[in-house]
Amino acid sequence: MHKLLEYDRDLFLLLNELHSPWLDQPMYFLSNTLTWLPLYALLLFLIVKDYKKQSWVVLLAIVILITLTDQIPSSLMKPYFERLRPSREPGLEGMVHIVNDYRGGLYGFASSHAANTFGTAMFLFLLMRKRRPAIALVFLWAAFVSYTRIYLGVHYPGDILAGAIIGIGCAIAIYSITRSVLNRENNVARNNQLAG
Repeated sequence: MHKLLEYDRDLFLLLNELHSPWLDQPMYFLSNTLTWLPLYALLLFLIVKDYKKQSWVVLLAIVILITLTDQIPSSLMKPYFERLRPSREPGLEGMVHIVNDYRGGLYGFASSHAANTFGTAMFLFLLMRKRRPAIALVFLWAAFVSYTRIYLGVHYPGDILAGAIIGIGCAIAIYSITRSVLNRENNVARNNQLAG
């Protein structure tokens, strides 16, 4: 385990070192959840367009998914593992590139950003891949947002990987339930048409 943590730290320092003054502010901006509101609006539009009256099922599933992928890292893992963020690690003082003095909270394992973005990406991919194959591009968004956390010095790659695994796992579980609910809704609607 000690060796894994060393590799994680070394990989973090290698990636965090790849910074440039002109990139600092864009990375800081693009790491912010609110920056991506236009993307969320587009995805919302596609969900409503594809699922119409059933879109409430999908939207409720996304709310549950985001709550899970936010709370599992933040409320369970970070207080349990108590792994300091690189930006808070005394042993890395002066070695970490930090932007706008942003250091995040005290603990960083696992990354909520990675869990949220990869969870959302996986759920939408499973849900829309047949109708909209280009939806796979949301994984690039998830990977990019996760990378900004390393660039800003607030997460190790291991934090990102753990967050992504949590997000993808939660997404698969929520998708399975959502698919069952949608199928049941379709069956009820079909039976009502036949009865009518």
